[in-house]
This record gives sequence, C-alpha cells and structure tokens, in this order.
Amino acid sequence: MQQIFIFIIKNSTRLLFLLLLVISLLLTIQSHSYHRSKVINSANFVTGGVYERINSVNEYLNLKTENEGLANENARLKSLLYNRKDTTKIIDKELLSSFGNYKVIQSKIINNSYNVHENFLTINSGTAKGVKSDMGVVNSKGIIGIVENTSKNYATVISILNVRSQINAKIKKTSHFGTLTWNGKNTGYVQLIDVPRLASVKKGDTIVTGAQSIIFPENVNIGTIHKIYTDDKTNYFTIDVKLFNDMTSLGHVYIIENIDRKEILELENQNQNE
Repeated sequence: MQQIFIFIIKNSTRLLFLLLLVISLLLTIQSHSYHRSKVINSANFVTGGVYERINSVNEYLNLKTENEGLANENARLKSLLYNRKDTTKIIDKELLSSFGNYKVIQSKIINNSYNVHENFLTINSGTAKGVKSDMGVVNSKGIIGIVENTSKNYATVISILNVRSQINAKIKKTSHFGTLTWNGKNTGYVQLIDVPRLASVKKGDTIVTGAQSIIFPENVNIGTIHKIYTDDKTNYFTIDVKLFNDMTSLGHVYIIENIDRKEILELENQNQNE
C-alpha cells in the first residue's frame, strides 16, 4: 500500500494531466455530436471486430454439432427420396416423421478396414437407435455396405469391399441386372457379374441398386462402368465398376431399414416350403 502512495506522489503531475485530459475529452464528446458519433463508430468497429472473432471461434468449435445436424437433416431428406413415387408432389412438413417403406438412421463410421479380403466398418449406432442386422448403409455418394452385427450403441458393417458381399445391382440405362461383388484387388473398383450378354453395355454407364434388393431402395448410386469382360464359356458379362465413393475415406453414413423386408422374406419362405 505504501508503494502505491509513493508511486502516486512521484507521478502526481502526469496523473493529473491524464485526468484533466480524460475529463476534457468527455466534455468535448458530450457537447459535440460530430465527435460523439466518431467515438461511437470507432467503438462499434472495435467491438464488432472482437465479436466477429469470437463468433468465428464459436462456429469452429461448433462444427461437430453443425455437421451432425446437417447429417440428421440429410437422413430425413433421403427418407423422402427413397419413398417418393411422384417427385413433383410437394410433401407436407408434418409428414417428415414417417416415410413409407424405408426409414433412415443417421450414423458415423468410427473404424474402417479396406486392406484385406474381408473388410468391415464400425458405426456408432446400435440397437438403441433401432439398428438391426441386414440394414443397408449408404452415404451421399452411394452404397457402403450391409449391417452384420449390432450391440446397444455400435454395429459392424460388411463393406462392399468384402469378398463375401453380394448385392443386387443393375445398369441404370437398360435395367439389366447382376450381382455386385468384389474380387479383393482394388479398393476403387467392384465387379458386377452375371450380366446377360444381350445387354447393351457401355463404358461410363451408371450402375445402381436393383429392384430385386430388399435391403437397399432401387436406384441408389454405386459407380460407373470402367471395363467390360466377356467370358466365351458363359452368356454373361463381368463388369469392373468404378465406385463413386472413396472407400478409404468415409465419415457420416445413413442406415436404411426396409419396413416390408420381414413380410417379403416370410412370403418367399412360404413359397419355398410348399
């Protein structure tokens, strides 16, 4: 305390000058509108800049929340896309909670293997969110795989880069279908086999999911035709399909449930047992 008094005594002249300067500036600002407006504008500029920096930091820190929100919204939109028959019909917002034959659950990949013959992914959604075995998994670019095992909060997915994977797919332009498999060689390509040789097949044609799938909706993107192989011993093509997805870099995904799948399987089993 004594040091403070000593400092004030030693610098009394300077402190008095600063006090008088502040008082004079305040009187000038209060009595002249021009000066007052300049000070206010300057203050707004400074505080605005500070708030802008703070807001930028907050936006950066909230990116995870924003991304999850966008992913949830995409899930709702995909539900509408997979269930709409008339794309010109405007759907009421009140109908967003129920979506025809397909339900969509937003999730995220937390582990991804792609360098072995039987590759799997792990997602951070499980039975607590309604995830079950044999649900399709897609993202904004196309199909990812099929759910195999689930726990309360997690699930494993058979990647399309798995030699055991078999998915019904077709050539979008002609609707000729085959079975989508993987030969275990290149992470950027899968194979469409058992395509009839009478099909019109061209490099660059789009491959999508087929109508015979009870896991995926029809016409979900897969990739484009890269190479076509002809086997003289059979009447079928084998097609290399370049994937739309980079399977080595995946993030948010959507899990698709076909509500009618159980009914379809029960009916087909009845026919087989007769």
